[in-house]
Amino acid sequence: MKTSVNTKRKPANKLSPDEREAIIKTANQPEFKSLPPSQIVPRLADEGIYIASESTFYRVLKENNMQYHRGRAKKPGSKPISTHCATGPNQVWMWDITYLPGPVKGIYFYLYLILDLFSRKIVAWDIWTEELSENASILVRRAIISEKRTLVNQPLVLHSDNGSPMKGATLLETLYQLGITPSRSRPRVSNDNPYAESIFRTCKYRPNYPTKGFATLTEARQWVLTFVTWYNQEHRHSGLNFLTPKQRHNGLSTQILEQRKRVYEEAKSKHPERWAGSIRDWTLDDIVWLNPERTEQSKTKEKCTS
Repeated sequence: MKTSVNTKRKPANKLSPDEREAIIKTANQPEFKSLPPSQIVPRLADEGIYIASESTFYRVLKENNMQYHRGRAKKPGSKPISTHCATGPNQVWMWDITYLPGPVKGIYFYLYLILDLFSRKIVAWDIWTEELSENASILVRRAIISEKRTLVNQPLVLHSDNGSPMKGATLLETLYQLGITPSRSRPRVSNDNPYAESIFRTCKYRPNYPTKGFATLTEARQWVLTFVTWYNQEHRHSGLNFLTPKQRHNGLSTQILEQRKRVYEEAKSKHPERWAGSIRDWTLDDIVWLNPERTEQSKTKEKCTS
């Protein structure tokens, strides 16, 4: 009587023990140990390194009980659609104010911040002890100077919510003098300035955010300066396909994303059996919308007018 031996063929895309160890070792390196795979993989690609796909990183870390939730933030919900659009930096800016806790309960400092729609770069910020239209006016003028923005034949929209400082006469006069078009959220619509609100959330969920308050205005400004530097120059933004805002703002997107694509193409050519389909999409939309009234507008670059 013949005995049937049931042998399973080893999957062609199965990781070797050394490759699994490389994933774990990489994820636990000092520069990566506090980052999820969605942040680790693009950074490796920028260094010309491919170890495994993002999903494989997640799977291996989960199998080894290393897929920790890093930070206090909850998973973000779906982002609302938005009214203007940009095909480059310094076409649409968004600004808002948020409070920062002061030295004692009931005392606050106010962070004013201007964000570029296209690149998500923080183009200007400051902290004051009051919410005033005059402060906003000062900040807008600083942003124009720091970005070397000339408004001749280059229209600029400044979007905000409907707070009192946003509608103050001093700010509106400044915008008129500079040729900037003011834009405000629709009445009774709370999510018309989503990107500005999102960056404040990112700010307040940083691991070193002093939830018990800032002792002085100087201390608050120093902390925010550090945050802005990190955000603009180091933070790989998921909405930018993990570029930093500075890279996008300075026109480096194509160069960096093409390099990542080459890294992945080379990795696929070495082990095609591990790729069920195409490589990861390292492209980035060249048009960014803020509240389009019809979603199909976001697909037509010719319709984008600031």
